[in-house]
Amino acid sequence: MNKPMTGAILCAALTLVMAAPLSAADKETRQMMADIRILQEQSQQLQNLIAAMTEAVKAVNTRIDEQTAANRKLFADQKLVIDMLANDLRVVREKVDDNNVRVGSVAQELDALRESVTAIGSMRPAALPNGDPSATGTDATAAPAPAPTGAAAVGASPQKLLDSALADYYAGQYDLAILGFESYVRTFPQSPQASFAQIHIGNSQMQLGKYEPAIAAFDAVIRNYPRSNDVPDAYVRKGTALKTLRQTPQAREAFEFVVKNFPDSVAATVAKQRLQELVAQRP
Repeated sequence: MNKPMTGAILCAALTLVMAAPLSAADKETRQMMADIRILQEQSQQLQNLIAAMTEAVKAVNTRIDEQTAANRKLFADQKLVIDMLANDLRVVREKVDDNNVRVGSVAQELDALRESVTAIGSMRPAALPNGDPSATGTDATAAPAPAPTGAAAVGASPQKLLDSALADYYAGQYDLAILGFESYVRTFPQSPQASFAQIHIGNSQMQLGKYEPAIAAFDAVIRNYPRSNDVPDAYVRKGTALKTLRQTPQAREAFEFVVKNFPDSVAATVAKQRLQELVAQRP
């Protein structure tokens, strides 16, 4: 063979040898590109899914916020209703208490009227046998027994009895006032104004300069009417009487009790002033 033909054959063989690896590399590249495209599509799908989930979460959060706001408004409305019911119940309770006091006062009025009628009936002169005045050994024209006076005369009504005692108190007739107040407390011990009458017994005793009986009267208020609004004032007045008797430790104890247990009362203000006076009196 000649040399030109041999060279051509060698070139053709070399081209075939080089073409085979290039074809294999191109196939691998195409396969890689296809895999990359698949990954890109899957990534896009994943992003779309994440976006959809994000929107769903936002919608759920919005619903939760709306439900929370609705629940908060519902709780606020319920609290308002409960507060209104509690206020109405308090008003009803106060009215019931007021009616109970009025019923008790009416019952006392009826009892007093019944006692008065009985007393008037007992005051009528007994009938003389056979209409003969001499059968009794007395004069038929004898005057009837005198009508009761003072507290007994007005005892038919609790309020009148209390008003009469107060009139004597403000008129400076403290002995008569004490009798009236004592009669009221003795006759109507469960009256709402019994503690008021009892504390005025102590006030009257103090006006008369009888401090020991006054202290006993104030102790009766504290002991017999512990729920009364007159208790703080009874302690202050008791302390004042003790202070006058120079029983300073006992007086201080009474004033301090009021300040500690009834801090918002008018009596507490007076008790603080009395305590300052006790401090100023120290040598």
